[in-house]
Amino acid sequence: MAENKTKATAKSVPDFLNSIEDPVRKKDCLTISAMMEELSGSKPKMWGDSIVGFGNYHYKYASGREGDWFQVGFSPRKQALTLYIMGYLEFYQEILDKLGKYKHGKGCLYIKNLDDVDLDVLKKLIVTSIDRLKMH
Repeated sequence: MAENKTKATAKSVPDFLNSIEDPVRKKDCLTISAMMEELSGSKPKMWGDSIVGFGNYHYKYASGREGDWFQVGFSPRKQALTLYIMGYLEFYQEILDKLGKYKHGKGCLYIKNLDDVDLDVLKKLIVTSIDRLKMH
């Protein structure tokens, strides 16, 4: 079975965050990093070259595939700040309805900048998704 290509690394999270050139994206990433660290109770780790993840989660699918991932994370992509919320976002529609301006995939939330969303609602989404993982 194929392994995950993206794995935790020993790269420096502060070095990565300080290398973000866009001042708004950098400020947003520092804010999200502090928020996720507080809410997850975990120190940040680099996953691959451009994802900051918090906490650990071991998964196993019915197919037998298993692996390790983070509980919550983010990446400062060019188009948008990408937040990785574990579990499908469809589980959180009631919270998302109150979040503000965003786009999403199955487990990724895309935010242009943090001024577009309600940070208290974002915190609730993060905590709810972490709690959901812990139940499985």
